[in-house]
Amino acid sequence: MSQSSGGFFAMLLDLLASIFGGKKPSAAAPGPQVPPDSSDEPAQITTVKALLLVYDPAVDPSGRKLSQAMNWHRVEDLATGFCADINEASAGLARYEIVQRVDLDEFPVKTDGFAYTADSYLEMMRGNASPHQPDTVDYQPILARFDVLQRVANGEIDEVWAFAFPYAGFYESTMGGKGAFWCNAPALRDTTSCPRRFVVMGFSYERGVGEMLEAFSHRAESIMVKTFEKLQGEANLWARFTRYDKTDPGQAEIGTVHFAPNSERDYDWGNPRSVLSFCDDWFNFPDFQGVVKQVSAGEWGGGDIRAHHKWWLNHFPRVAGRKNGIANNWWQYLMDPNRV
Repeated sequence: MSQSSGGFFAMLLDLLASIFGGKKPSAAAPGPQVPPDSSDEPAQITTVKALLLVYDPAVDPSGRKLSQAMNWHRVEDLATGFCADINEASAGLARYEIVQRVDLDEFPVKTDGFAYTADSYLEMMRGNASPHQPDTVDYQPILARFDVLQRVANGEIDEVWAFAFPYAGFYESTMGGKGAFWCNAPALRDTTSCPRRFVVMGFSYERGVGEMLEAFSHRAESIMVKTFEKLQGEANLWARFTRYDKTDPGQAEIGTVHFAPNSERDYDWGNPRSVLSFCDDWFNFPDFQGVVKQVSAGEWGGGDIRAHHKWWLNHFPRVAGRKNGIANNWWQYLMDPNRV
């Protein structure tokens, strides 16, 4: 706007002020601004406060817990290993703090009101009965019981971890809050009163840390798809990150959670086939050098689920700067979906 037009606008405001009794009408508030690209924006540490809910009911008169009766993992060991792996893969930029643990001597209720008893659950696990359908847990009473929406809004917690057992009905991850989007499952209904997005993770103490990393990695895939959804072609660095040889021969990069650079099918992390990959060039991000090498399963643990997922997550960019409005530290999005 020229100086003369700016002066005219000021005079118009004065005229309107005289009409409205000396009050100048306020200018319209600016809309959301995309942070400008920069090379010096620091890679911020993101600490996430988690509420830990453990569904581990007693299954006999002695009070023995389901996890003990089935000889499954201890939740504290799983949580400790998972937090350590996330911290290591992010080079310290992603940190979890468990602010509260609640142990629940009960089976969670399904969407149709059904809940297993100790006897009916053990009969099902022995193969004497079919798993109940629908399987999905009813999230609404859980969110209400533990005041999740208000606690997230107040910043007391940032996400929820639900540890349970096979057929408990929890999604690996799902998102709630205002603006919630697909996070490897549909967004939680009736949560828009919460002004902040939050994730509910579903973990199983029957499985290991590797499966926890898989649940987190599927969450990561959903969040990064959303982060880059407005960018096309080579500007969509997430699409580039997930290339593997089967879909892009000779142009493999890091691959996806289920497909390593050389995979030929889902979960094919132990494939000995050697292919070209630009995986190491992601350690030069955002200044790619065209580094390429031959890789096979030995690169990411020879088929071990935990080793592969740590290798995959370790390649997520975590450096200073911003390009196309997106931070070069992708971990801040994985940990806090409010930044998407």
